[in-house]
Amino acid sequence: MTLRTQINNNSLKNITMNTRSKITVLAMVALSFAFSGKVTAQVMKEKTVMVGGAPMYPSKNIIENAVNSKDHKTLVAAVKAAGLVETLEGKGPFTVLAPTDAAFAKLPKGTVENLVKPENKAMLTSILTYHVLPGRYNAKEIWAAVKAGNGKSMMKTVQGEDLTFWTKGKDLYIKDAKGNNAKVTIADVNQSNGVIHVIDTVLMP
Repeated sequence: MTLRTQINNNSLKNITMNTRSKITVLAMVALSFAFSGKVTAQVMKEKTVMVGGAPMYPSKNIIENAVNSKDHKTLVAAVKAAGLVETLEGKGPFTVLAPTDAAFAKLPKGTVENLVKPENKAMLTSILTYHVLPGRYNAKEIWAAVKAGNGKSMMKTVQGEDLTFWTKGKDLYIKDAKGNNAKVTIADVNQSNGVIHVIDTVLMP
């Protein structure tokens, strides 16, 4: 083999290796873009609702979404104090009537601080589970139940007592056992394990 032939063969090998390397890199880049595009497409497909300045993703559970809402810090803290995080991360489904921080602020001064104390855990749990319905009920279904009930519909909570749903104009309301009324301010915030309806008043059993 002449020197020229050897040089030509080596050059050919280098060109082939470089070409293969470039093809490998291009393939990896293409796969990366394809995967990234798929993830982006999946996120874009989700119909989110803004609550407390954050998007609520239907693919996430109740707790995963609630912790991102700046309007529900008190509720999240109360759920943690009552030891209900694991329950609301569970399969469900649940319909959660979620009072805002402003709703908790309407309670008598010191109420929340007392409720989150360890010795009041049973009472706190009773109040929180009074805000949860077993099953997934969207606003349309509740409105239909109210209409079928000639203006009101009673639904049993996880706590065991009933809530009364009623409507006025285009608004949906909930009456608790004490006669207090809460208005649904944001309806149909879908979760992977249920649905949340944001309310403006804390309900009391």
